[in-house]
Amino acid sequence: MVVKSDDGREMRSFRFKDEDPSQEVRAVERRVLLQTLANQLPPESIRFSSGLQNIETSENGETLLNFVNGTQILAKIVIGCDGIGSRVAKWMGFSEPKYAGHCAFRGLGFYPNGQPFEPRVNYVYGRGIRAGYVPVSSTKVYWFICFNSQSPGPKMTDPSELKNQAKELVTNWPSELLNLIEATPDDTVSKTPLGDRWLWPGVSPPASTGRVVLVGDAWHPMTPNLGQGACCALEDSVVLARKLANAINSEPASIEDAFRSYGSERWPRVFPLTIRANLVGSLLQWENPAVCSVRNNVVIPKLVRLGPILEHTNFECEPLLTTNS
Repeated sequence: MVVKSDDGREMRSFRFKDEDPSQEVRAVERRVLLQTLANQLPPESIRFSSGLQNIETSENGETLLNFVNGTQILAKIVIGCDGIGSRVAKWMGFSEPKYAGHCAFRGLGFYPNGQPFEPRVNYVYGRGIRAGYVPVSSTKVYWFICFNSQSPGPKMTDPSELKNQAKELVTNWPSELLNLIEATPDDTVSKTPLGDRWLWPGVSPPASTGRVVLVGDAWHPMTPNLGQGACCALEDSVVLARKLANAINSEPASIEDAFRSYGSERWPRVFPLTIRANLVGSLLQWENPAVCSVRNNVVIPKLVRLGPILEHTNFECEPLLTTNS
């Protein structure tokens, strides 16, 4: 990993294995990850572009899902993993995610003849703005620009305007970042406000209601400052799958008990991470020139150690599947 200032000066470089032998970094394009997971399911298991309109509960405890295309599904179990704007979470009484005070441009640079970057994570820090980029394949490079903004602003869909705004933010930054934005196909560019939801004990609703349960951003949206949003969703899935399988196959516990146990086990993991991600984002988005100077000349070059910073990425779980010999 390499950390630079906005004038291109290298402040620090790390090798993850040197800092902490337990750490390993692999950058994966989200589309590839989702496609790989989906391919493990039987054909026709997933219905795409079926926006949920509302939810009703039948007299026998089943859940009726009404979709915007007019179709309905009567479900015995509902696992809500419909993202930060989850309709399932809203139905369960959760508040809307709170805006964190910054937005992010994101994109995926494409180099058909091979991307020119070394296999490392690159960060660039400025005043009230930061950027990062990392190769995710031999031809694609993911990038982001995070900037302070008092409000999310109007929603924009014009990709050329999004790219222009992103480039304006980093006009005088290292040219490789500007070239990367220029090499980004329009359909991969986005701008999103960053927000989260803090799950206060005794105040926030539980992760499940009856046989309806939440997973990932639908339950605990967090800012991306620790890179743990999708990771925590995968952890949720592993824990929930085990609880659910035990309830169905071998234990007398009900589905409702399994869902409550899942929520109790996951809350101590996701609540602190949500707060930590928010605080880290606030620190990284400093605008004060004196504070930024201390960060660039003292904190990052001399004080930062990756081991303690990345401790939150460690998560141990047993294999989901076992075989009988």
